[in-house]
Amino acid sequence: MSSTPTNPLDDPAADPFEIAATAADEIARATGVAHHDIALTLGSGWGKAAELLGDTVAEIPASEITGFTASAVVGHSGSLRSIELADGRHALVIGARTHYYEGYGVRRVVHSVRTAAATGAKTMILTNGAGGIKETWKPGSPVLISDHINLTADSPLEGATFIDLTDLYSKRLRDLARSIDPSLDEGVYTQFRGPHYETPAEVQMAKAIGGHIVGMSTSLEAIAARQAGMEILGFSLITNLAAGIQKTPLSHAEVLQAGRDAEPVISDLLARVVAAL
Repeated sequence: MSSTPTNPLDDPAADPFEIAATAADEIARATGVAHHDIALTLGSGWGKAAELLGDTVAEIPASEITGFTASAVVGHSGSLRSIELADGRHALVIGARTHYYEGYGVRRVVHSVRTAAATGAKTMILTNGAGGIKETWKPGSPVLISDHINLTADSPLEGATFIDLTDLYSKRLRDLARSIDPSLDEGVYTQFRGPHYETPAEVQMAKAIGGHIVGMSTSLEAIAARQAGMEILGFSLITNLAAGIQKTPLSHAEVLQAGRDAEPVISDLLARVVAAL
């Protein structure tokens, strides 16, 4: 019988919020920072933004913190970084996203967000690399998330927990981002289960029901952030046009390359947005 320890979140009897509180305490001890004000999950293409936010106080492997899973996706750093901003506030940068398609369950997917809230963060910035449905969007374009459609058929909320999602993605924060870059467009993010890319027919379905962006993350995290009382700002980097909109086959290598090409621009944009929060 294997003696490999299991993740405590896999125990259905465990309280995921207690586990998040434990993780937050471990982050405080490991970084020497007792309180974080802002949290950012940096998805594909957004990783370099951490270097522009401020001075790194500490960087630790996420897998050393209770409840976290080692990042399984190329393009994610797998670390947690505490950064002191110019005004003395602290940001927790999460480079270790657990995707729903990895099969670990929703508790692990949203553990980073719940942990960020437990460190004291009141603002959650969620970023991702995604496919665009609007033909006017070019690869490398950052787009604000105005709303989402969750097609995972799952939720981080357990039991009779009713949370209003009417204004899930903060209009105040979207307006602030547009004050920094007035050219920013916005759209509705549609989360599919993945890990396969969407078919052209699925993309057309997403379009028909009001989607503009397709991807495999973010929505479940946003719900958990709202439950935790955080204000949410979402950004998608359009790494490619979605299947059927783009006439050539899709590939993860293409996604990574688009992220690398866009890094200088989107990293600077995100750093300026954080400074203005």
